[in-house]
Amino acid sequence: MKQLALLVALAPFATAQIQVDPGIAAEIAKIKAIDNHAHPVLPASGDTGYDALPVEHMEPYTEPARMRAGSPLGAEASHQLFGGAQKRDVIEQKRDGYPNWVLDQLGIETMLANRISLGPGLAPPRFLWVPFEDALMFPLDNRGLASKNPDRKAFFEDEDRLLARYLKECGYAKPPASLGEYLQKIVDPTLARHKRGGAVAIKFEAAYLRSLDFDNVPRAEAESAYARGGAYKKLQDFLFRYIAAEAGRLGMAVHLHVAWGSGGYFDIGGTNPLLLESVFNDPRLHRTNFVLLHGGWPFTREITALLSKPNVYADFSAQTLMNYPRAVAAVLREWLEFTPDKVLFATDAYPYSDELGWEESGWVASSAGRQALGLTLTEMLNDGEITRNRAIELAHMILHDNAAKLYNLQK
Repeated sequence: MKQLALLVALAPFATAQIQVDPGIAAEIAKIKAIDNHAHPVLPASGDTGYDALPVEHMEPYTEPARMRAGSPLGAEASHQLFGGAQKRDVIEQKRDGYPNWVLDQLGIETMLANRISLGPGLAPPRFLWVPFEDALMFPLDNRGLASKNPDRKAFFEDEDRLLARYLKECGYAKPPASLGEYLQKIVDPTLARHKRGGAVAIKFEAAYLRSLDFDNVPRAEAESAYARGGAYKKLQDFLFRYIAAEAGRLGMAVHLHVAWGSGGYFDIGGTNPLLLESVFNDPRLHRTNFVLLHGGWPFTREITALLSKPNVYADFSAQTLMNYPRAVAAVLREWLEFTPDKVLFATDAYPYSDELGWEESGWVASSAGRQALGLTLTEMLNDGEITRNRAIELAHMILHDNAAKLYNLQK
């Protein structure tokens, strides 16, 4: 099995204290996973829809060692995926079938594609859409926010373009005069259109643009801010909760980037997941399921506590790119001992560079994620916390069943 080979290939990176139980490893290797979060790329050249806020043009910053140019993981991933063939030749040969072929190599049944839009080669049932909604939260003049640092300057230019697209799709050239009309004519139709387009969730990258402290703002104050242009944060806070409530009503989960992020100016403290607690407790949002992407790293213990909320889930995407399997396993063990039914597998596959494209990063993350899960379950088994049957059950839950239940994907 190719998936078993992935685990074996990662064996040199495991420490000597413990190795994954062979029976658990074999079972993990057989499971076709649901990838909760990734940014796959269209097989045709020139695709830019894989992210609303692409990070590859940022000023230089210190990257995690595993993701730097020249990392042996990229070369190993390329070898495992393509052998001696050139990636471009495989893409040309497979054409629109190439993304499905990549999923087959990664042992992934279904990938939630966090993109501006889908397209040829990225289609259900293998790829499910998760569009971006941050632009709806910033309908006013964003030049003041953009001036904070070079990263945000580029990001708000991206958000302005995406909002212009959403406005045009609603028949508008600029935001309407009143907040009520903006909600009725722009926000509601955009969310409904995304739902009709197959979206199973929506995504906020707000952590790249501002802190995650979304206060509970009365509508009257938001209307005043919209009309007068002041107190912009109050308007954003109101719009975030409004959009999240509408997403829940439509049956779409809300994905949030809650973790360290790319860039030398990224506000790590502003991503502390405890800033979101009042959102999760808001009675108007109890019908909305929130998924904390990347598991809040480095705030992983805060995530553990928040998983007690009935509408909060977490995945461990990106952690398996930045960190080695044993570090991820330590996080997973705490989560699995606390709320194993709220934990989701994901890769954050993304075109980071020429040598670490979405395919290679997906392979690295999938391999490390399975290795980390195997280590966690082996340790729990050895310590007498779970039986072997329960270990196998947990493996299926994390890699597939929890996400299938959350997104109603059961066959």
